Amino acid sequence: MNLWFRLIRVLLAAWRGAALTHTKDVSQLNLRVWPNDLDTSLHMNNGRYLTLMDLGRMDWTARCGLLKIVLKNKWVPVATTATARFVREMRCWQKFRLESRIVGWLDTQLFFEHRFVFDGGKRDGQLAAVALIKAGIYDHAGRRFITIDELFALTGLGGEQPSMRDDITAFLEAESRMNAVSKGRG
Repeated sequence: MNLWFRLIRVLLAAWRGAALTHTKDVSQLNLRVWPNDLDTSLHMNNGRYLTLMDLGRMDWTARCGLLKIVLKNKWVPVATTATARFVREMRCWQKFRLESRIVGWLDTQLFFEHRFVFDGGKRDGQLAAVALIKAGIYDHAGRRFITIDELFALTGLGGEQPSMRDDITAFLEAESRMNAVSKGRG
């Protein structure tokens, strides 16, 4: 149930918060590790990181105006690939910031970077985890992913495409290899 409360809080804050108008804008959520976020080692469960990243993308989507468009058109946001690096464990009650930003895109897919940063205590400002997520908006009726150009035109989001970072290139190579293995070619 905690995640529903977090989702409602994120949506209310996004509704009242500053709009994101540029692709370089960063969504920032101030969160805390709760007891139900923990695994048997008593630190935040690795699956919970992925769930919280959904909240970061939801905040970004709502604040740039895309959420209204998605709901109106009955489209579906879809995360297609993820990779994460866990740097330092986060324990119960730890405050942290989740910073979510676009770091690149292809024809129909956005690349989000999510950074979990300690907020307070002896590790204040240090990185706890970082992840890359490839995601797009799927139109079931049209049986296609919406192009990034369409999304930016609909939202008015501005910004030039950044050059492809080395980590994104490696991410795409790993995804390609995983696809080959899943199809029995690797």
